[in-house]
This record gives sequence, structure tokens and C-alpha cells, in this order.
Amino acid sequence: MKRVIFLAFFFFLLANVSAAKKPKKIESIPFEMVGSYVVVKVKINDSSPLNLILDSGVRNIIITELLEGDRVTLNYSDVKDLMGLGGGAHLNAFTSNFNTLKIGKLNLEHKTVYVLQEDAFNLTRQTGTKINGLLGVDFFQDYLVEINYTDRRIRFYDADTFGKPTGYHMIPMTFEGKKMFIELSVFEADSSKKKVKMLLDTGAELNAWFQSYSAGSVQVPAKTIRGTIGQGLNGIITGNYGCIPQICLGEFCLNNPIVSFPDSLSISEIVRSSRRDGTLGSQILSRFNLFIDYKHGLFYFKPNGNLKKPFRYNIAGIEVAQIIPFISQAEVMDVWENSPAELAGVQKGDQIMEINGRKTFVMNMQEIKSIFQSPSKIPLYLVLKRGDKEIEVKLDMRSRI
Repeated sequence: MKRVIFLAFFFFLLANVSAAKKPKKIESIPFEMVGSYVVVKVKINDSSPLNLILDSGVRNIIITELLEGDRVTLNYSDVKDLMGLGGGAHLNAFTSNFNTLKIGKLNLEHKTVYVLQEDAFNLTRQTGTKINGLLGVDFFQDYLVEINYTDRRIRFYDADTFGKPTGYHMIPMTFEGKKMFIELSVFEADSSKKKVKMLLDTGAELNAWFQSYSAGSVQVPAKTIRGTIGQGLNGIITGNYGCIPQICLGEFCLNNPIVSFPDSLSISEIVRSSRRDGTLGSQILSRFNLFIDYKHGLFYFKPNGNLKKPFRYNIAGIEVAQIIPFISQAEVMDVWENSPAELAGVQKGDQIMEINGRKTFVMNMQEIKSIFQSPSKIPLYLVLKRGDKEIEVKLDMRSRI
């Protein structure tokens, strides 16, 4: 009898200890995947719902554009000069302090919001989805945040009751200017191994980029191509693309990832101020499910079903956007130097009417971009409208990396 009572008491204590260690979940919200962007619905104060890209590469919320039907009330204190990547002029933004973000049933208080005086990103036109701006790193500061790419949900937990999640691996984080950095390993063409300090950037739609002009930087591969890497706060970022042998997060190594090496003019000011080796972007991060413990400086990760997806880049060399938001008509915004598109005679301003015999008005922007990123031994046929003429071109879609 005593043994039975003892065992019952033991299991009672065990259950209570387990309950005490169980993390307290505060809220769970869905998100939309647009390419490799995580898009979250947010209300700012009593605004209408806004679609914001989760972007840990910026500090605060940045509203890039408001469309018909969007409504937000902000009290502005001053105008700030925003510094970021890109070799162009700095952006000016109205500053509003002490705002409340409403995400599901959760309120995140005392947040700073910037409103761009001029939209330099054109995110709605480029993605084909309504995008109002960027949700910065202060999204992570109040709670431990889970980003689950498998079920497309973000969950918030009390960081003080949270233990290491089962099956996840951990890397410590460091902070500079409130932004999050982790250390990774890179294996180079000469088989050498290098430790690199990388910014965690959920809003960079790329695998990774590396600075290449300081002593001890990651080696640029022998075989590269020129292209557009992305849009920074201060302009277009250009540089070279190439494959490196491996990038490793802890024990998980990704083989032959396609990475980029921005021109020094685009990144020199930022890299000099942070002394970082580069940025880990959303196309690698989305291959893992994540827990980000900002309070304790811990980054947890576990591979998901995206881990072994092939690495891709813009083989065609066409930067494309919608002519008018929400109308499926694609316009060529830029053409990469020496790309298949340039060699075939595609020009900036051309309207893309057909791709391989299929009308583009029945295709969304993500589908068009995916076709431009898909290697093939079979040429890609485009019908373009240039002025009042229709032009047929043929693109060589064999990968050059």
C-alpha cells in the first residue's frame, strides 16, 4: 500500500514538474508565404489590417505604401534619414513613436513606425500581393517567437518558461543595433573552413550574401554571373552570383548553395559599421522551422520539408513587376547584364504577353518568377509588346553557375 501511495505521489510530482516547464503560449497567428517572404496581417493602433513582410533586417516598422481602402492614424514627431543597403540616396521617412501593434489578440506596445515619403520598393507590384511595408526586429523583442514554415503559423511564448524545444538545435545570437547575428561555417573551394558572422534577415529574398573586399572574407567563386541582388533602403544592390561548396548551421550543411557577393559601393557603409561577413536570407531560413528567443539570445532551428529543395536564381535575367497593382500584366523592370534576356534582345519597359505560348494575364507574379528561375535545356519563348509591336524572343535557360 505504501509503495502504491509513493508511486502515485511520484507521478503527481512528475506531472507538476512537467507542467511547470511547459512553455506558456501567448498567441498563434497564420501567415502567408509570398515567394519566401513571411507576410503578416497587422493593425497599427486602430488601423485597417495591413500586410507587412516580417523583416528582421530592419529595426522598426516601415510603411512603404498605403493603397485604396487602407487607413492608419499616426502622430508624427519628425523626419528621419534611413540608412541601409544600396548605393543611392538615403530615404526620408516620417517618424511616429509609441504605437501599438495588434497581431491577432496580441498587443505589442510602444513601437516606432516609419512612413516613407516615397515608395522605393514597389513591393505590391513586384510580388503581385498587397504589401504595405516591413515588420522589423522589434517584433521579436517582447516574446519568444516561433516561425513554423510547415504549418505557416507564428506563435508567441513567454520566454521565461521556455525550454529547448524537442528535436531543435541551438545557436547563440549576438546583437548590434538591436539586430540579430549568428555564427555559421562556410566551406570554400580550397576545402578551407571559415567562421562567418551573419545577420539574420527574414526579409532578404535570397540564400545569403557575403562581403568580399575585406581581409579574410569569403572567397568569390571562379565562376560567377552579374545580376541584381535586391532592393535596399538606399537603392538597388548589384553584384555577382556564384556557388560555394557549403554553408553549415551547426551540424546541418547545405551543399552548393547559390550565394551573392554585392558590389562594395552597395554595402560598404553598413558592413563597416557592423563588421559582419554577410546576411543569411529568407530562402535558407525557410528551409528550417525556427524559434527566436531574443531575450536570452538563442536561435533554435530544425530542418523542414524545404531543406533539400534545389537552389535557384534568376536564370533569365529579367526583373519583372506588374504594370498596375493586382492586374496580371507583367512589365520588364530591368535586364541583367550579359543575361539570356539581354542576349535575346529583351529591353526594360517591354510587356510580357506570353511565356511558352501561355498568356501571362492568367499567371501570377510568383509563377512568372519561378519560370525565370527554372533551368532547362529547352529554350524559353516569350512574346513581348514594345510600343505597338509584338516581338518574339527565345531565351537560353541553361544555368550558367
